[in-house]
Amino acid sequence: MWVLGTISCALLSFLNQFFWYRKEPLTITAISAQIAVVPLGRLMAATLPARVFLEGSKWEFSLNPGPFNMKEHVLITIFANSGAGSVYAIHVITAIRVFYKQHISFFVSLLVVLTTQVLGFGWAGIFRRYLVEPAAMWWPYNLVQVSLFRALHEKEERVKGSLTRNQFFLVAFICSFAYYIFPGYLFQMLTSLSWICWLFPRSVFAQQLGSGLYGLGIGVIGLDWSTISSYLGSPLASPWFATANVAAGYIIMLYIITPIAYWLDLYKAKTFPIFSDGLFTASGHPYNITSIVDSNFHLDIEAYEKNGPLYLSTFFVAVYGAGFASLTATVTHVLLFHGREIWQLSKSAFQEKKVDVHTRLMSKYKQVPEWWFLCILIANIALIIFACEYYIDQLQLPWWGVLLACALAISFTLPIGIITATTNQAPGLNIITEYIMGYLYPGRPVANMCFKAYGYVSVTQALTFLQDFKLGHYMKIPPRTMFMAQVVGTLIAAIVYLGTSWWLMDSISNICNIKILSSDSPWTCPNDHVFYDASVIWGLIGPRRIFGDLGTYSAVNWFFLAGAIAPILVWLAHRAFPSQRWITLINMPVLITASMMPPATAANYNTWIIVGFLSGYVVYRYKRDWWQRHNYVLSGALDAGLAFMAILIYLSLGLENINLKWWGNDLDGCPLASCPTAKGVMVDGCPVY
Repeated sequence: MWVLGTISCALLSFLNQFFWYRKEPLTITAISAQIAVVPLGRLMAATLPARVFLEGSKWEFSLNPGPFNMKEHVLITIFANSGAGSVYAIHVITAIRVFYKQHISFFVSLLVVLTTQVLGFGWAGIFRRYLVEPAAMWWPYNLVQVSLFRALHEKEERVKGSLTRNQFFLVAFICSFAYYIFPGYLFQMLTSLSWICWLFPRSVFAQQLGSGLYGLGIGVIGLDWSTISSYLGSPLASPWFATANVAAGYIIMLYIITPIAYWLDLYKAKTFPIFSDGLFTASGHPYNITSIVDSNFHLDIEAYEKNGPLYLSTFFVAVYGAGFASLTATVTHVLLFHGREIWQLSKSAFQEKKVDVHTRLMSKYKQVPEWWFLCILIANIALIIFACEYYIDQLQLPWWGVLLACALAISFTLPIGIITATTNQAPGLNIITEYIMGYLYPGRPVANMCFKAYGYVSVTQALTFLQDFKLGHYMKIPPRTMFMAQVVGTLIAAIVYLGTSWWLMDSISNICNIKILSSDSPWTCPNDHVFYDASVIWGLIGPRRIFGDLGTYSAVNWFFLAGAIAPILVWLAHRAFPSQRWITLINMPVLITASMMPPATAANYNTWIIVGFLSGYVVYRYKRDWWQRHNYVLSGALDAGLAFMAILIYLSLGLENINLKWWGNDLDGCPLASCPTAKGVMVDGCPVY
């Protein structure tokens, strides 16, 4: 467990951070490790010596204590979970070093990364008795992994004419590994096949419609697994119900709201690209952010007034509006459709505390004392306050900001935890935290980013830990062993993530700088661009000058009301037509928050929806046996094969700057898609109307 768990955690951390800065930032989930370690564990059990060392003493141990079993496998997966997501604080470090070009030391960066990751332990420890032990808190996502564990540990005999799961994984892995040489190096246009642009090479309008990366992406597909799974996760793991809601939200956002707003020229839409996360001046040119930052890394108000207000593309404004709407829609939806259920579950968690079979069996193990979590929490908060006060010039966040972020986190962990544990919906606090700090402490972008990290990410981390606690609860893992695996995995992941990002920022020249990078460079950092833009909007300039009474986009606040009303309409329709069960499948929070654009693009969504339909509807309905045996295995194999080929390409060719220049490596082939169409706007490389 310790060997394979450590390797899995470190490898996933490295791979996920390595891909984070790339144009298609693949996220390799713990399912890949969950599947891949099975043959390795069995190989170790078959080959390691069984000799006992220090026999007769209390330190007695063996390198081979017995067969590879399910509990070891679960702990390895919990280990791997630590490196399977992303370390949010890396966004802060990247924004400071790469975009703002300000100084932050490696030590201070390490403090920020470690403290944001560990802070969630405290909230998880405080609320685990309410969110883990009651049977009512069932954490639906865990059931997927539980079923996969059982499938992988069943004795499987090969049926004549078919492959076992391990054989299928190996074949799919090799195919994925071999194929990625084409979209990853030889023929990068496979990432986004924008055929309309090929037919109309000189038409701005046609390229706005046809570009899969910078336009509406009509008819675009991507024959590349990283394009399919990079932002929305694997479509093979999404049920068709969820995929359909995502598809509906995507179509409404990109093919109804965006074209109407653009061609009505709302907020000077035609002055800017139709699809962009950029920050612009009133004349349609990129906003020079460094010119409005003073020597103390604060907003220079005189320079800002001289440069004029900041503008966003109408598409980006609509995306922020959807973010506002999703907050209120989630609250309204949960109250209407799950309010009674959650009230009963809450009473069960707090009052009745019924002991189910899992809790009764787990009571035989030594539990993790609550004071362990409290000590970690108190020490961590003290370390955060020390770091923010001592390194105030680098972090900008005052001590009261730390305490306010912690107060927000502890207030929201339980209600969000109940919602997530029962409905699999997790409302985010990112916009709330940005809004609050943007009004209380404007003009300081790093303070805003750190406040968001401690107030929002710590809750997300707590939910991750609680979900792992429940997985261990289901699988009867000794709590103290699980606790140690989580602590060690979190520390390893934080160090590897930061080390990898620091190495990439130092070794890749002009990383994230789209203006200077060649058109075929994969190091465009789409997620970090969006995070940086948010730090400018909410932290540097402040919400009052963007969405408030001093801003251009104050009307966007009406999206809060629209989000609150939308689930009510669905609920009323359900009450009016109770026999129409399809109405209850309309999930407005999922539908509204479906749009992860930017940084995701039409190429990502189109192919993700197609593959999700084929897997979640066609194969699931007509080939159920095959789907149950091979669907998740295929997803993990595609992730793993792509990851290893991408690393091989980078180490063998990328480090030597060996590039292949030809038309097939033009990622999109739509150079005019980002052009404005307003009269008199002059942008390099674009026609003037």
